[in-house]
Amino acid sequence: MLLHMVGRKNAAGLVGAGVNAAAQFLLVVVVTRTLDTAAAGTFFTITAAMVMLAGVLRLDAGNGLIYFRARTTRVPKFRDMEVRGQPATASPSRPLLWVALAPVVLGSVAAGAGLASGSAMILPAALVLPFVVVADVLVSATRGRGSMRPTLLLDGLLQPIGQLVLVTVAVLAGAPFPVILLAWALPAIPVTLLAARQLARRPYGSVTWPEFWRYTAPRSVAAAIQAVFQRLDIVLVALLAGPAQAAIYTAATRFRVVGQLVSQGLAQAVQPRLVRAMADGDPAEAWRAYRRATRTLIVLTWPLWVGYAAFAPWILQLFGPGYPQAADIALVLSITMLVATGCGLVDVVLIAAGRTTTSLVNTAAAVGTTVLLDLLLVPGLGALGAALGWSGGVLVKNLLPLAQITRSYAPRVAA
Repeated sequence: MLLHMVGRKNAAGLVGAGVNAAAQFLLVVVVTRTLDTAAAGTFFTITAAMVMLAGVLRLDAGNGLIYFRARTTRVPKFRDMEVRGQPATASPSRPLLWVALAPVVLGSVAAGAGLASGSAMILPAALVLPFVVVADVLVSATRGRGSMRPTLLLDGLLQPIGQLVLVTVAVLAGAPFPVILLAWALPAIPVTLLAARQLARRPYGSVTWPEFWRYTAPRSVAAAIQAVFQRLDIVLVALLAGPAQAAIYTAATRFRVVGQLVSQGLAQAVQPRLVRAMADGDPAEAWRAYRRATRTLIVLTWPLWVGYAAFAPWILQLFGPGYPQAADIALVLSITMLVATGCGLVDVVLIAAGRTTTSLVNTAAAVGTTVLLDLLLVPGLGALGAALGWSGGVLVKNLLPLAQITRSYAPRVAA
């Protein structure tokens, strides 16, 4: 029944998202159960900062690859057409993967080298940073042909399970903190190599530098802001209220990963379809795909959020003593995610339509809202203040694009 509702590709994305969410949740349980609150908070803060940095360095090249590969699959002479209303340039075409990856690889190597020369605590993980960055881009590239299998195996299974196993072994063996961080980062290496091998089997087309980065550049900024938005709250709690509050906040909000990964799994499967529909001048089909994905998202996630709100005091006991006090954070999280998932994949629709600048403005507004509320609320309320700040940002990030796509596409579909 579920397979019929979401389709095979959507189901593959959801399976990967489910495994990823479970592995991340168990990883938090392992860390909070084996390390003291301050050490756990430090681990969560450093890994959150590295995820933010990786999100910035990726330049959203993965989504650019999906966009151009999906369109060139449908329209073989796309490179001679207009991109977002701009005429194609006379620049020579280059291999699509090379155009996308060159700035990402150079930036991540430079950032890794810079971090490696800093604190000894993060030295081992900093050396692996380029793999953490490139792995996501390469896995995204495999979806450009419409296949979800590599994403399921690499991003949905190998990386999260590898992190869980290696970190568990490290903490149980009493490894020093830098080794625990390295254990978290290491699975990105095999993911990178296996994704590269998958892509090497078939040519991936070509594009000019201006064409690719004219579309991707605004989205690169938006993706960087989005990466900061997803993890900034943990870092701000640590800075404003201390690592112990960061640990409590991370544990209480870990269930939001469920909603994020289910949305991500659906988006990975739906995005190429949306791009092709927009390229064909068929907003009605794009709107129908969005509506189907939204209904699926509601069916899959709303029972989880209602259950988490009701049973949070007991669920939070899994993380150890002291964590059940964060039940109020769980309630804020649940109510916010009910609204957010009810809006559906609104940002994905904007990106598929080529409206990357609009997406950038929306994301910047959401981050600004979160930072402002955090600065006002965290010093007095600690982790709860961060939850309220994050909630404000999430509502802005979902309600703004919902209004925009409804105004732009719903009337045209009805007509």
